Amino acid sequence: MLDDMSHLDRVPLPLASANDGNYPRPQLVRSQWKDLGGRWKFAFDDDDRGVRERWHEKPLLDDSIIVPFPPESSASEVHDTGFHQALWYSRVLTAGDLAAAGHETGRRLMLRFGAVDYRAIVWVNGQQVGSHEGGHTPFSFDVTDAVNPDGDNDLVVRVEDDPLDVAQPRGKQDWREHPHVIWYHRTSGIWQPVWLESVPTVAVEWIHWRSDLAAAHVHARVGLTAASVGGASVNIELRHGDTILARTTVHSEASEVEVVLSLSGQTNGQAYEELLWSPEHPRLIDARIDVRHDAGSDSVASYLGIRSTAVERRLFLLNDRPRYVRSVLSQGYWPESHLAAPSADALRDEVQLIKDLGFNATRVHQKFEDPRFLFWADRLGLMVWAEAPATFTFTPIAVERTVREWLDVVHRDFSHPSIVTWVPLNESWGVQHIAHDHRMLSFARALVHLTKALDPTRPVVSNDGWEQADTDILAIHDYEGDGDVMRERYRDRATVDELVSGVGPAGRRLVLSGDVSQLPVMLTEFGGISYDVHRTEDAWGYTAARSSTDFGARLRSLMTAIHASGALAGYCYTQLTDTLQETNGLVGSDRVPKLPLQELREIMVGPRANRPWE
Repeated sequence: MLDDMSHLDRVPLPLASANDGNYPRPQLVRSQWKDLGGRWKFAFDDDDRGVRERWHEKPLLDDSIIVPFPPESSASEVHDTGFHQALWYSRVLTAGDLAAAGHETGRRLMLRFGAVDYRAIVWVNGQQVGSHEGGHTPFSFDVTDAVNPDGDNDLVVRVEDDPLDVAQPRGKQDWREHPHVIWYHRTSGIWQPVWLESVPTVAVEWIHWRSDLAAAHVHARVGLTAASVGGASVNIELRHGDTILARTTVHSEASEVEVVLSLSGQTNGQAYEELLWSPEHPRLIDARIDVRHDAGSDSVASYLGIRSTAVERRLFLLNDRPRYVRSVLSQGYWPESHLAAPSADALRDEVQLIKDLGFNATRVHQKFEDPRFLFWADRLGLMVWAEAPATFTFTPIAVERTVREWLDVVHRDFSHPSIVTWVPLNESWGVQHIAHDHRMLSFARALVHLTKALDPTRPVVSNDGWEQADTDILAIHDYEGDGDVMRERYRDRATVDELVSGVGPAGRRLVLSGDVSQLPVMLTEFGGISYDVHRTEDAWGYTAARSSTDFGARLRSLMTAIHASGALAGYCYTQLTDTLQETNGLVGSDRVPKLPLQELREIMVGPRANRPWE
C-alpha cells in the first residue's frame, strides 16, 4: 500500500546499501554520529586497585592507546602481549563531540560499543552508566543524564579480560602467554568502534528483515527504544534504484512492530529473479524507516537482500537452486591489529580478495566478524558461514556465556543476506567429550534448535568437523595431504557413507544424532599446506611445501581430488591468510598471494563438469 507519511518533511539520509563502510551499524544508518576512535588515555591495572582508588572519578591514566585497537597489537601503540587482567581507558567528551552526534535538548544521547573483550564497566563524569559482559557483541548506554552538554565530560571504561579463563568464549585467543600451534595473541579490551549518536525518546533500535520468495513478501520486525504513549506511526519504504517497490505505514503502541510488505513485481514468475541476491548479482534493496510520535521523530536507512537458503536432496540451495559452495577459512586476523581490522577499508579489501581468489563463500572461523565486513559481503556478493568463538571447558558458566553471546549475534546479524549458515560449535571445542557425556550432547542439540527457533530461514551446522548432532549439513574436517587418498575417500556418496558409519578422518565419529542420509556433505576444513614465504619462527601447517612449485603441485593435487568428487556439495579450504606461526594461507599475512592470483583462482574454482547448474 502507498498511503503513508511521505507528504511530511523527511530527514535526508544516505542510501544504506551505498554507504562508505565506515558506519559501525551498516543496516541501521543515521544522518549524524560521532566516531570516538583515536587516542585515549590508558593504563594496565595489574594490582586491581583502580576501583578501590576510584580511578573512574579521577581518570589520571599515565599512558595512551589508539582505540579501537587491542593493547596487544602494534596498531594500538601499546604493543604489550603479556598477561594483563584489568585495563582502564579514558577520554574527554567535549560539547563539540555531542554536537557532532546531533545531540540537542529533548533527545537522548547514546554511547555505543561494537565489541569489548571481555567485561566492561562504563562511567561518565564519575557516574556508572552501565556494564556489559561478552567479548564479541555490541552494547550501548543512554548517557543523557550523565553528561554536561555545555562542557567537558570524562568518559572512563574499565575492562576485565582474564587470559586464563577458558570458560570465556575466546576462539583462537591463546591461554598461554605466547602463541603456539593454531592459537594466536589475544585481543583484549576495546576492539571495535566506539561512537555517539543522538536519538529521540522513541527511536528505532534494531530491525530484522526476512524475505519470502514464494509469497512475494518482505517481513520487517522493528524494535523501538520504548513504547509510545498514544502510539507511534512507523513508515517503511523499500526501493531498488529509483523504483519504489513497497511502502506502508502502521500505527502501534508497542515497542516491537511487525510489518509485511508485498512486492507486487515479484509475483511475475518469469521476472522475480531479477531482484534476488546472489554472489554473482548481489542486489540490495534500500529501505527507509520513519517513526513519528508526539515526542518527536526518527529516521534511519537500512537495506536487505531478497534470497532464500535451504538444504534438500543432498544439495545446498540458494534461491531454491543448487549452489556449490567454494569457501575459504578466514581467521579475521591482522598482524598489526589482531582481531580488530586495521581500517574500515581493510574489511572491504578482505572480501574482495576472497572473491578475486575464486571463492563464493567464506567461513569466518572462531570469531563474530565486524558488521562492516558483513556489509561488504552483502554488497560485493560473498556468502558467509557465521561461527561462534568457543570456550575450552564445559561448565554451567561456560554454557551460559556461550548462549548469551550466540543469542546476541544471531539478533545482530539476522538481516545480512550474505550469512547463509550458522555454526554454533566447531570440532567439539567446549564439548570435548560430547560422544560420551549426555550433557554436552544435549547442549549441542539445544544450540541447533534454539537457533532454528530464532531463525528458521538458514541451515545450522551443529558441530563443524565431527561428532555432529541434528545438523543440517554434514561438515567434515580432513587434513590428509595426499590427493590420491582424498580422491578415493570422497569419490562418491557410498565412500562417504562408509566414513559416517565408521570413524572419521580425525579418529572421531562424524555423527552422533540425526538422519544425515539426505543431507549435503561438505569438506569444511582441509588443505592447511604450509608454505612459509617470510621465514617465520616456529612455522606450522598440516603439511609443508618447500617451494612455490611444490606448493602449487600439492594444492593442485588436493583440489583436483575435491573437484572430482561426486559426493561433495561444497568445500572450505584452510586457509585464506598466514596467521602468525600458522603459515598455511593461500596468501601471506600481508595479503600477497603465494602464487599468481589467476593461477590460484583457476586451481580453487576447477572444472564445473560435475556441477552443470553453476
